[in-house]
Amino acid sequence: MVDRSRQAAGAAGERRAALEYRRAGFSILERNWRVRGAEIDLIVGRDDLVVIVEVKLRRSNGFGGPLAAVGLAKQRRIRGAAAMWLAAHPEHAGDRMRFDVVAIEGSRVEIVDGAF
Repeated sequence: MVDRSRQAAGAAGERRAALEYRRAGFSILERNWRVRGAEIDLIVGRDDLVVIVEVKLRRSNGFGGPLAAVGLAKQRRIRGAAAMWLAAHPEHAGDRMRFDVVAIEGSRVEIVDGAF
């Protein structure tokens, strides 16, 4: 069964992250892009840079906080999905790519550029 309150909180976190990137001059290229068992929360672009964004929301850091939730297995899935997104969008083939994590705890938002 899907926990609707967690789903709503996650969607709100992704909207907050998108707002922060727009404020920094990025365009939103994709939201919740899914492919073969992986999802990319947000894909943003500016100039010749594409940023793959993983948004992690935590109400407390009892489980290590939001950054601890992006382990190696999750990073591999996101990298694989990013490669598939890039293959589907050849117009970005020459662009630089970066992987960020947006960690949200309560009202605090931390963007970790180049997190992995």
